[in-house]
Amino acid sequence: MALRKSELYSSLWAGCDELRGGMDASQYKDYVLVLLFIKYISDKFAGQPYAPIEVPKGASFADLVALKGRTDIGDQINKKIIAPLKQENRLADLPDFNDATKLGSGKEMVDRLTNLIAIFERPELNFSKNRAEGDDILGDAYEYLMRHFATESGKSKGQFYTPAEVSRVIAQLLGIRKASTGPDTSVYDPTCGSGSLLLKVVDEARTKVTLYGQEKDAATSGLARMNMILHDNATAVVLQGNTLADPKFTEGPGVLKTFDYVVANPPFSDKRWGTGLDAEHDPFGRFSTYGVPPAKQGDYAYLLHIVRSLKSTGRGACILPHGVLFRGNAEAVIRAQLVKHGLIQAIIGLPANLFYGTGIPACILVLDKAGAVSGRDIFMIDASRGFIKDGPKNRLRERDLHQIVDVFERRAEVPRYARKVTFEEIRQNDFNLNLPRYIDSQTPEDVQDIAGHLQGGIPQADIDALQPYWALCPTLRKTLFRPSRAGYVELAVAPAAIKATVHAHPEFVAFTGRMQAHFKTWLDQQSAGLKALKEDVHPKDFIATLADGLLAHYRDQPLVDPYAVYQHLMDYWAATLQDDVYMIAAEGWKAEVRQLVEVKKGKDGQAGKSVDRGWVNDLVPKALIVAHYFGKEQAAIDGLAVALEAASAALAEMEEEHGGEDAVFSGYDKINKAAVDERVKEIGREADTDAAEELAVLKRWLALAADEAKCKKKLKDAEAALDAAAKAKYPKLSTAEVRSLVVDEKWLAALRAAIHGEMERVSQRLTQRVKELAERYETPLPQLADRAAGLEARVKAHLLKMGFAWA
Repeated sequence: MALRKSELYSSLWAGCDELRGGMDASQYKDYVLVLLFIKYISDKFAGQPYAPIEVPKGASFADLVALKGRTDIGDQINKKIIAPLKQENRLADLPDFNDATKLGSGKEMVDRLTNLIAIFERPELNFSKNRAEGDDILGDAYEYLMRHFATESGKSKGQFYTPAEVSRVIAQLLGIRKASTGPDTSVYDPTCGSGSLLLKVVDEARTKVTLYGQEKDAATSGLARMNMILHDNATAVVLQGNTLADPKFTEGPGVLKTFDYVVANPPFSDKRWGTGLDAEHDPFGRFSTYGVPPAKQGDYAYLLHIVRSLKSTGRGACILPHGVLFRGNAEAVIRAQLVKHGLIQAIIGLPANLFYGTGIPACILVLDKAGAVSGRDIFMIDASRGFIKDGPKNRLRERDLHQIVDVFERRAEVPRYARKVTFEEIRQNDFNLNLPRYIDSQTPEDVQDIAGHLQGGIPQADIDALQPYWALCPTLRKTLFRPSRAGYVELAVAPAAIKATVHAHPEFVAFTGRMQAHFKTWLDQQSAGLKALKEDVHPKDFIATLADGLLAHYRDQPLVDPYAVYQHLMDYWAATLQDDVYMIAAEGWKAEVRQLVEVKKGKDGQAGKSVDRGWVNDLVPKALIVAHYFGKEQAAIDGLAVALEAASAALAEMEEEHGGEDAVFSGYDKINKAAVDERVKEIGREADTDAAEELAVLKRWLALAADEAKCKKKLKDAEAALDAAAKAKYPKLSTAEVRSLVVDEKWLAALRAAIHGEMERVSQRLTQRVKELAERYETPLPQLADRAAGLEARVKAHLLKMGFAWA
C-alpha cells in the first residue's frame, strides 16, 4: 500500500514520545530528525554507486538496527553510524547519542534508543518504495516535524524554523518562477536556520538552482544540511559561522560573494550583532554607504549585509520586526538612504504572533537592485488581519498568502489593504515607513444615526451601503423596505420573515441558480481531467493548477469572495485530497482493502497479542461503496437501528418507572437478565401470591429485554453481512468505477457541499445586516422613555401596596 502523508507524520511523531520527558523539544528534535535522515538515505542510496549521498559500509540503518538492546548502544551509534556519515557527507555537529544527561543512563538509555529505532523499522516507513518523485514527501515530513518541534520549544528556542507559509510568500514575492534560471542561478540565506526558507525558493524555481546558506548555531546548521539532502538538494552549500563577524561566502579579502537571490529571517533586534566585528571599519564595506546600525539593534545590520550580497541585478526579501519601519536615530538615517537609493520595492505587513521566537508583528521588505532608481515609489500591503488561530500561534491560511502574492504581482490597489505610495509622500513623512501612515486597515466604524434613534426609521444611507446586493436583486430592496420619512425607511416584512423573504425572492433564487450553474461549469471542466490522473502525477503541481483555476473561475463573480472558495479547496486538499493524490501517484487507481491490526504491548513492553480492528480502504471509503451499491441494505440497517433504539427506550422507561423506593427494582445492584431470572424463580419456589404484581413486572421486563436482544442480534448480523458484502465488492470494481466513485462522489461532492455553503453565507450576511438595522432603530427614544415611565409607575404602585413609599 502507498504511504499516506498523515500516517507518515503520526508514525514519526510517535518517535518523539520515546524521548519526551528527558529533554526539551529543541533538543530531542535533533535525535528524531537524525534517525529520519539515516533511514531515508539508507533506503534510497545505500549500496548505490555514484549516489549523491554516501552511506558508508557499516553505517546504514540496518547496522543501526543491529545495535538495538546493546548495553553500549549510545557509544556504538556515535562511533559506527554518526562518525562515518559526518565524515563522508560534510555534516556539521550531530547530537551525541551517548549523552546520559539527555537520554538517561544504563537500561534507561538502552530502552529509549532501542524503542526509538524500532519506530523507524515500521513497514510504512520504507522510503525506497513510498515516495512521490518530485514532491519530496520526506522533506514535507521533515518540515512537519520542524514545525511541531518549534511549537513545543517555547519562545526562546524556536528560531531555527521559519513558518512554511511565510517562507512560501517570500519565495513567490521574489518572482523566481517567472525568471530564467539554471544551475548558475544562486540563492543565498545568510541566517538559514534549518534551511526551510531556502528550500521554499527552490520549490518556486522551474529548474535546479544552486543554494548557499550560513548558520551560526552548529547543531542547526547540521539540521539544514540534512534538510537539503532530504529535499534532493545534496549539492547545497551550508556553512557554519557568524555571518556578520565571519561571512563564509567571499570572493577574496574584503569582497563578499554576490548572489542572484537573497532571502533571510534573521534574529529580531539582535543586541549582540556587533560581537567580533568593528562595524565602523567593516572590512566588507557593508555600512559605509547607508550608515552604521545602532549597537543594540541588529536588524539593519543583517539587511545591509543582504544588500551588499546581492548582484546588481539581484532581488532579495527579508523578514524584520515592524520597528525597522519607524524607529529613529541611526536607523532613520539608514532607512532614508535605502529609500532614496530606490532599493525597497515593497513592504508587506504580517500578522502578529506568526513566528516561534517572538509574538511581535513582522514585515517583509522586498529588495530589488535591478529596478533601483532614485525617488522610487514603494508598494505597500497591510496583511496583518489575514490569519487563523493555530494553537498558541497565528498562521497564514492558503487564501492569505495567495492574496498577498496576487496583489503584489498585479500591483493592485485594494482599499484598506494595499496601495502604491509615492516617494514624495514618503519624503513628506520624513521617510517613516510605518504602514498605518499610508494604509488604514481598520474596519470602518458602524455609525449610529442619532435622528434614527430619536425619531425612528432605518437610515437610507445604511440601506444604500448594501448596493452590491441591490445591483443583483433590485426589487428585493422594495420587498424588504418601504418609505418612512425623508432619508429613512422601515421594514416591510416581519423581522422573523427576513430570511425566508430573501431566500424565496425570485431575483435571489435566480442569482443562486446562476452561481450553482457557474460551479457546475467548473465541475464539468475538471471531472474528465481528474479521472485521467496517472501514476506520474506530481501532487504539488496538480493542486496548484487546480486551485488557481478555481480561483480564476470565481474572481469576477458578484458577492462571492473568490479567496474563500479557494480556501475550501485547499482545506479539502489538506484533509483528504492530498493523501488520495499521493496514493494515485504511487500505485494508480487501486482499491485494495487494508486490514487494521493493533499490536498490544506485553507486560515486558515488547510486542504482544495482535488484535484485528477491521479493514479500511483509504481511496474509496466503505461509506462510498455502501451508498452507491448497497443503499437498500443500509436502509434496512437504519430501520433495525431505529427498532433497537425504540426497544432500548421502552426497557429504560420501564426500569425508571419501577426503580423508585420500595418499587420492584429498588433492591437490585444491577438490573440484568440473570438477576431478574433468579428473582422470578425465587417467587415461584416460595409460591408467594402477594408477589403477583411484581412477577408481572419482571416478566414484562424479560419480554422487553428479549426484544432488545433480538434487535441487537438482527442489527449486528445485518451490519456484518453488509461489511462482508462491501469488502467483497472492492476486487470487482473496474478502474473506471473507482475513478467515478472517487472523483464524482467523493472529491467533487465534498467540494460542491463546501462551496455551495458560500451562497448560504451570502444570504446570511444580508439577512443579519437587515435584521440588525431593523432592531437598532425599531423603538425610538421617546417610546423607550414612555415605556420606562410606565414600568416605573407600575413598580411604584406595587411598592405602595406593600407599604413602601418611593419618592
